[in-house]
Amino acid sequence: HADRRFADDRAMPCGMAMLGGQRCVVITHQKGRNTKENVMRNFGCAHPEGYRKALRLMRLGEKFGMPVISLIDTPGAFPGIGSEERHISEAIAVNLREMMKLRVPVIAAVIGEGGSGGALGIGVADHVLIFENAYYSVISPEACSAILWRDRRHAAEAAEALKLTAQNLLKLEVVDEIIREPEGGAHRDYDSAAVNLGEALRRSLERLSQIPVAELLEKRYQKFRRLGVFSEGKTVPAQARI
Repeated sequence: HADRRFADDRAMPCGMAMLGGQRCVVITHQKGRNTKENVMRNFGCAHPEGYRKALRLMRLGEKFGMPVISLIDTPGAFPGIGSEERHISEAIAVNLREMMKLRVPVIAAVIGEGGSGGALGIGVADHVLIFENAYYSVISPEACSAILWRDRRHAAEAAEALKLTAQNLLKLEVVDEIIREPEGGAHRDYDSAAVNLGEALRRSLERLSQIPVAELLEKRYQKFRRLGVFSEGKTVPAQARI
C-alpha cells in the first residue's frame, strides 16, 4: 500500500487492470468531480509519495512483465512546504530516470491537463497519446503570463507561444497520437471518451508488445533525445563579447 515510505497519495491512484486480455499496471492522476472530491484528491496535484507509489507499481509491473499505462491529468505537482521537505523534485527526477529503463511497454495518455514536471513524472513513455482538447506544457498560460508580462491578462499570447495544444504537440513530436473526443468534449460524454481512449491504448499496446525489449528501450531513449527545437548561430569573437 502507498509508497512504503511516508503515506498514500489520493491524487495518484494506482493499480492493476486488464486491457485487451493483458494484465497492466495503471498509474493515474485524479482530480475529482465536485468540491469534496477535489479536496480529497488535492485537485490532482500529487505529492512526492504519489510519484514514489507510482514508481513502486511500475517496478512491480516490470518484475512480472506487465505493461505500464499512465493517465495524465494534473495542473502540476503540489508545490507546498511538505512536498519540498519530502523532495518532490527528487521524486520526479527518479521517475524520469527509472521510466526510461523499464523493460516493458510504457504508454502515457494526457486526458486533461498535462502540467509541467507533475505530468512528466509519469509521462516518459514509448507512445504518448493526448485527447484533442487536452494540453501538455511546461507551465500554464496564466503562470507564464504572470512571469513574463507581470500580468495574467496575456495568457492567450502565452498559450500561443507555448504551443501547448494537441495539434501543435503532434507537429513537434512531443506526442505521437491524438485521440478524438465526443462532440462537445470528453466531459460531455465520459463513456464515449473512455471507449476512444481504450481503443487507442489497445492499438498501442498491441504494436509495442511485438517489439523486442532492447529495441524498445533504444527507441524510447532516442524519442526523448530528439525532443526540442534549437538553432545554432555564429560564434561571437571573444573581443566582441560584452
